[in-house]
Amino acid sequence: MSGEPDEEKLEELRQKKMEQLQEQAESQQGGAEREAAQQQAEAQKKALLRQHLTDDARKRLNTVKMSKQQFGEQVEQQVIALARSGRIQGKIDDEKMKQLLQELKPESKSFDIKRR
Repeated sequence: MSGEPDEEKLEELRQKKMEQLQEQAESQQGGAEREAAQQQAEAQKKALLRQHLTDDARKRLNTVKMSKQQFGEQVEQQVIALARSGRIQGKIDDEKMKQLLQELKPESKSFDIKRR
């Protein structure tokens, strides 16, 4: 009789191990799908920017992203939103990009120190 409970415990352990392995496999598949979706979204974003920005404007935007990544991404999102809404006529050139950057630039806080 002592053999039967051990076999039951062993079978339970096997079942638990199989469930854990299945969960790991499912989570890895989900991660790969998310990564593929992110890559596809990034490719679409780049294609849209390439379509609506001149080379100089793209270079300026990339320079801004290198120095201030969060602000650069905000500008990218703004350009994409303008493109999708149809408010961009033609391509955004370097001058228009400068204007857009100036408009979206966060207010800088300045301090005036007066000496007596």
